[in-house]
Amino acid sequence: MKLLDQHVSQALDDYGTKLEQHFECSVLAYLGAIHPALIPPFMEYIERISKRKSEHSAQDRLVVILTTGGGVVEAVEKMVEIMRYHFNEIFFVIPDSAMSAGTIWSMSGDKIYMDYSSSLGPIDPQVPNLEGKLVPALGYIDKVDEFIGKSKVNNLSPAEYMFLKSLDLASLRRYEQARDLSISLLKQWLVKYKFKDWAVHRTNKPGTPVTQEEKEARAEQIAKMLSDNKMWHSHGRMIGIDTIKNELRLEVEDFSKDEDLRYNLRAYNGLLTEYIEKEKLPYMLHSPRI
Repeated sequence: MKLLDQHVSQALDDYGTKLEQHFECSVLAYLGAIHPALIPPFMEYIERISKRKSEHSAQDRLVVILTTGGGVVEAVEKMVEIMRYHFNEIFFVIPDSAMSAGTIWSMSGDKIYMDYSSSLGPIDPQVPNLEGKLVPALGYIDKVDEFIGKSKVNNLSPAEYMFLKSLDLASLRRYEQARDLSISLLKQWLVKYKFKDWAVHRTNKPGTPVTQEEKEARAEQIAKMLSDNKMWHSHGRMIGIDTIKNELRLEVEDFSKDEDLRYNLRAYNGLLTEYIEKEKLPYMLHSPRI
């Protein structure tokens, strides 16, 4: 088994090195949930990568290959701060899916790379319930709003009344805060990073300069759409590249026709996924030769 692990490690380094050569910078793969407990090992890993960034021509760029079902948005905020301390330019590559908090994280990048099979998701933050399990916040908020609406017209069932009566108001407020923070961070990061080079309109008012107010309004529109449960209907809804480009009107880099990049990404991400499943690991960080 030790020999097999050595072969896996060598293969990961080989594929990761090819990706570093493609992007001309350091590469970090992140697979698994996003949780505050992972901030210390994440910070240590970024520091180790930063010490070797002079090996690449684009020294201040980091490419994050992200695969996650989501997690805690406060952890995302801290991880962004850590990365931005060490790198001025950050690209996110989504070989499979980056859902919920992972979508918010990807929006902190200067560029987002996806292909026809990649997915982002609604920004429905996950928060701990009374049992400590992570649950989607917007589902609770929407249901409470629905019951309150029913109560105003005296149409609340006894079971729904008992649910409202037993609800922990502190937990509900926690859900609302997580929702508001998710929207706030997404708006802030889109304007600061994703839209920083957006200088001229290409569709509406083509050729005219883009103002700061227009960037902020566009970021708010995207944030509201991604946080609209009525639009997506499901916390786990997979939003593909066509929807992101055509409905959200968010610019992403499409690598669907780059056969070499797609092959190396799939091999790298697939090997990482198989390894963490075999070892039953909750998450994995990987960068070549680290």
